[in-house]
Amino acid sequence: MSDIRSTPTPVPSTSPDGRPVATPPQAEWAPEPSGWVGWIAFGGVMMIMLGVFHAIQGLVAIFQDTYYLVGTNKLVVHVDYTAWGWIHMIIGLIVLFAGIGLLVGQMWARVVGVIAAMVSAVVNIGFLAAYPIWSTIMIAIDVLVIWAIMVHGREVRPPAESR
Repeated sequence: MSDIRSTPTPVPSTSPDGRPVATPPQAEWAPEPSGWVGWIAFGGVMMIMLGVFHAIQGLVAIFQDTYYLVGTNKLVVHVDYTAWGWIHMIIGLIVLFAGIGLLVGQMWARVVGVIAAMVSAVVNIGFLAAYPIWSTIMIAIDVLVIWAIMVHGREVRPPAESR
């Protein structure tokens, strides 16, 4: 059984009274996005939010390193909070831009998004002693983002790639 949407309807080149009629250009058929596109939008929005969270966490670590109750020698990785702050800022910006790219359907954003979410989860494991509840929440968001992109990332593409 053929899909009606995929077969173009022929347009007559003459009107009923015999006069020539300009033929409009045929629109190319593109498949409709499935219901899973919502998961990609969710992943993109969560990545933007995760990027902002990383940026906030980074700014606090850079400008107010006495905010954290645990000293740097009790962290998993012995690095001062200023270094942690810059790490969080860089990861935050990468995740933020990948989230924006994901929302507009860019393939590079899927790849960068998965890698950045994995790096984010690992960095948050290293930061777990300083801020356990916040780091756990961010790891959970990373897992959701990875799942949304990996399972349903194919659903959102720019029109040129879907043909």
